[in-house]
Parts: sequence; structure tokens; C-alpha cells
Amino acid sequence: MLWIPLYGQTNQGKTNKLNIDQYDYSKIWTHTDNQVIFGFIGNNHQRIRVKFITVSRDPNDMGLYNITGKTMVKGNICDFTGTITIAAFSKYSKASYGVDNEYKNKVKAQYGLTGLYTFYEDKTQKHVGVFKGSVKTNFYVDRKDQVHYDDIDLNADGFTNNEFVGIWTSYDGKITKICNWGDYRIPNAGSFDHGAGEFGPNTKDVSLGWQSYIDQFKSAEAKKEEQRTWWK
Repeated sequence: MLWIPLYGQTNQGKTNKLNIDQYDYSKIWTHTDNQVIFGFIGNNHQRIRVKFITVSRDPNDMGLYNITGKTMVKGNICDFTGTITIAAFSKYSKASYGVDNEYKNKVKAQYGLTGLYTFYEDKTQKHVGVFKGSVKTNFYVDRKDQVHYDDIDLNADGFTNNEFVGIWTSYDGKITKICNWGDYRIPNAGSFDHGAGEFGPNTKDVSLGWQSYIDQFKSAEAKKEEQRTWWK
């Protein structure tokens, strides 16, 4: 799935000026089970796992969200802190109501938001740097004017949400790598994702960190690793 950071439009979307103060989007970025959040770092598609621990709206800037979290690459776990700044909204011109119109009387409108993120890894830890890029998130507002993570079409092939596209740069500035992650799919993964109904990493290189994901359906040990709360 390809999208251009900050300029990509949501499905059948049109520009819509929501009031940034109107809703709190914090829970949207902590909604998804970590075992279905997939990411890679570098052109070789080394696996990176990303976990948001806390997300809170800044009391002095309603478009700014403060983030704490952790990353893991090759077993190396790092803490990070940073922000997401909301940049724009778009509204779906036609809402989806899911299978058998399950959400028809529940959804008032569907939206997408785009924003900019910067996450700083802890300088006292190993192999650390800064993540910078753009995020695209889809949500809907229900008839009671409450915001929800948009998983209406969760069972559709290619479903994804919370798409982060950017780069990681080491603190000494000597290393820069592409780094993308998202819910259920990785944005801009190209031929690396060869799955049809669900994400499928196109690699046989066990050093890249994907083997437990590939083996989880035939190995209890691999499944346990995928489900492990590695950030605790």
C-alpha cells in the first residue's frame, strides 16, 4: 500500500476542517494489539516492533500529543519519548457501514487525519536515534459524538490503519534508515508484503526478525514469541 506522507488522501475523501479541539484522539493510537503492528527499518526490511505505552493530549496545545513508548530491533529494546502533531483532516464522502451494514445506525461520519511525528530514543541506551515522519490515521464519530478507531472494514483484504512513514537517524548523524510501521500492514512496503488476505513478509532471511511471525501457525514457541509482551 503506497501513500505519500501528508499529501495522501483517504479513501473517497475530501478536505474537511474539523476543530482540533473537538475530540481527543489519544486512544486511537493505543487501540491495536501489538502483535498485529508490523514495521521494518532499513532497505533490507529488518523487523522493528513499536509499542506506544502512553499517549496524552497536551493541555496547552490540543493538536499536540505526547507519546512514550518502546522499540525493539534484534532483541535490542529502547525507550522513546516524543510527539505527534495533527496537521490536517479529511472526511470520507461516503461512509462504510461494514458487513451487512452493521454500523449503519452507529456511524455519523468517517475521517482520516494526517500528522507529523518525532520520537527520541533514550541516549543512554544502545543503537539509538530519532524517528521522524508522517502518520495517517482513520477514525469514525458515532451518533453519540464519540471518536473510535476505524476498524469497520477490519475483515477486508488489505485493511490497515495508523500508518507511520518516515526515517530513523542515529544521534551522530552517520546512519539514516527508512522506517515504516502500521496496524495489520506496513505502509509503502512494496513487494516485501506479498500477503493477500493478511500481511506476509517476503523474506527467507531468518536474521531479519520475521521468522517467528512466519512460523507462528505451526510452532507454539513462535506463536508465544509473537504474543510476548516484550515491552514490559
